[in-house]
Amino acid sequence: MKIKSIFTTLFSIFFILTASNSFAQITLKASHQFPGGKGDARDEMMNLLAKEVEKANVGVKIQVYPGQSLYKAMEQYKPLVEGQLDLVSLPLDYAAGFVPEFSITLMPGLVKNHEHAQRINASPFMKDIKKMINDQGAIVLADAWFAGGFASKKTCVTNPDSMKGQVTRAAGPMFEEMLVGAGASISSMASSEVYQGLQTGVLNAVNTSSQSFVSFKLFEQVKCITPPGKYALWFMYQPVLMSKKSFDKLNPKQKEAILAAGKKAEQYITKESAKLDSEMEKVFKEKGVQIHQMTEADFNAWIALAKKTSYKKFAEKVKGGDQLIAKALAVK
Repeated sequence: MKIKSIFTTLFSIFFILTASNSFAQITLKASHQFPGGKGDARDEMMNLLAKEVEKANVGVKIQVYPGQSLYKAMEQYKPLVEGQLDLVSLPLDYAAGFVPEFSITLMPGLVKNHEHAQRINASPFMKDIKKMINDQGAIVLADAWFAGGFASKKTCVTNPDSMKGQVTRAAGPMFEEMLVGAGASISSMASSEVYQGLQTGVLNAVNTSSQSFVSFKLFEQVKCITPPGKYALWFMYQPVLMSKKSFDKLNPKQKEAILAAGKKAEQYITKESAKLDSEMEKVFKEKGVQIHQMTEADFNAWIALAKKTSYKKFAEKVKGGDQLIAKALAVK
């Protein structure tokens, strides 16, 4: 009788442990549009987050799907906020169709440099942006800002006059407003589609991040590049987001591990993002692409145009847009 009782007890313990382990293991899906396994810092950031969560041993695994292998670049935001996708590394401006205010995260000249981006992150302006993200159904796990520049198959991009007659991609509607004001035509597409656009003649110019210039091998398609350098017009906010529905399903230990991993990912990308600009210049120079540095006069001419176009349009189109711009510009 005792043997039967002991056997029954052991079996019950084994069953409980087995059941708890099977139910505790959660696999989360993380998506992004950038090349995987090729040294892209955005892919490495997502993989670092996944490794940190796995190291925490809380029953959560993150499967990273790079290069649009799970969702197309422009189709990631909706499934995220609806809970069909768990995590994403996404240029927030791509979601401006859902939240027009998000266009301010790719506003010409709003972020001056990488140090300024860190001050922006800690500002009331970013608190407002994160509240909008939260209200939509997502949370920010890691802040990330990337600088970018101009490149062209025709001629170097200097002041606004140099964009006249060029067909370009700019990544976001507010940046596009400025370029249209300079006399350019726009062909909108994700960064992952730019190479083909340049190759087929759909584009002859492009704005994108320093990392994307390298990862997508755009040096094979352009004649001249204007890197961020001392005067960076193009800065994009590209955070790691997590669906609130997915986050809320986790237990306290799992949530703690996810948030801690997000901080590690943010620390990594903060260190790496500034290096990407100089690395891009080096690669393009080695590939024989002409490097043009924007002058202060060029930069000021673009900002003057941006105020008449992008800033004006945002203030008119977006409710409270002028106040949001003022909050961002207040960060020195």
